[in-house]
Amino acid sequence: MYSISFPEKEENGGMGDATVTAAIPLLTSWKTITVGETLKPIVETTSAYDNVRPLYEPSQVYKPGRATWSWILWQDRSCNYQDQKTFIDLAADMGYEYILIDALWDKQIGYENMPSLIAYAQSRGVDVYLWYNSNGSWNDAPQGPHHRMDTAPARRKEMAWMKTLGVKGIKVDFFGGDKQTTMKLYEDILTDANEYGIGVVFHGCTLPRGWERMYPNHMSSEAALVSENLVFSQYHADREAQKSTLYPFIRNAVSAMDFGGVFFNKHFSKDGVSGVERKTTDAFQIATSVLYQSGGVQHFGLTPNNLKEQPHFILDFMKNVPVAWDETRFIDGYPGKYSVIARRYGNQWYIAATNATDKVLKLDLSVPWLSGQSLSIIGDNEARTADFKQGSVNKKGTLTIEMQPMGGAMVFTK
Repeated sequence: MYSISFPEKEENGGMGDATVTAAIPLLTSWKTITVGETLKPIVETTSAYDNVRPLYEPSQVYKPGRATWSWILWQDRSCNYQDQKTFIDLAADMGYEYILIDALWDKQIGYENMPSLIAYAQSRGVDVYLWYNSNGSWNDAPQGPHHRMDTAPARRKEMAWMKTLGVKGIKVDFFGGDKQTTMKLYEDILTDANEYGIGVVFHGCTLPRGWERMYPNHMSSEAALVSENLVFSQYHADREAQKSTLYPFIRNAVSAMDFGGVFFNKHFSKDGVSGVERKTTDAFQIATSVLYQSGGVQHFGLTPNNLKEQPHFILDFMKNVPVAWDETRFIDGYPGKYSVIARRYGNQWYIAATNATDKVLKLDLSVPWLSGQSLSIIGDNEARTADFKQGSVNKKGTLTIEMQPMGGAMVFTK
């Protein structure tokens, strides 16, 4: 049996009813269950969107893109004017569309300095997303800006200010649960943001339920234990590969997920030599850029030193990897062991594979639609460093790959 319950009374700081009130007829979000003899229909289903209609017309075209993001490895202190310029330059060098300026910018950069910083980003061809605290009285988290998103007058005033500066989106964090009052806040933020042409990413949030289609400016949502946990705890870093073989079949199978991955530093820190140790290979990290589907904005954990340390074939791939996909196909995998997912952008196919086991894994993949095609492959060698080679799918439609323990492979057509 599958049961559905009301939110807990403690959610949203204990404020707001845990029940639901509405006029008749009552409209609720769809609840869908996908059942299959294999994982294929689980990964490929579109049931979460099929019964959903857009609630409003987009006020503009919301463009998907890649983003740099200082906070994930350089943390709170990096939210200063000079470090943000450094990551704007990194985005420009990578050809990325966005930079996310994360928490504390209101104090450590200051509202008075944001116009010139945003103008600098735009001069480099990079657009800006800004972080906001969702908080009202239910949330006393110290990170700011505070009280800009919780009421309509404050929210609309802030969004009007952002529009004058050409800010393209916001990341709103620290929501309180699934009470009706909290769900209304999500909808109000999305609806108001669309009027000002602003895309929205949610963190510390609930699972989106068809929101990518309901709200054309919903760019992504977290709703999972994501990359910040790799930075905070060796426990999570030790299980990074395992998570990659769960999320494609569970969380990411039903909606976009803003994981914020792809790290090349050997440790999850600014200097790359201290802090939590990364156990996965560089080929694994490359694979997660495709394995995790984020929808509108894909935040990557790249840092400026990576441009000098990584081989050109890795940088070239990361400069060109798509964000929004036209098709997804399940290839192979088993939760907790390994995952192989194919995604198509236009005429190009990308096959991402990760290995969560402690053994070398050799797989014969069935990809008959690529029979006879030449492929590029970024994979692990025996030294657990990344290498690049050319390959092809044989006439029977079989492609053989090999992954190191906690390693991966990225296969893509030309």
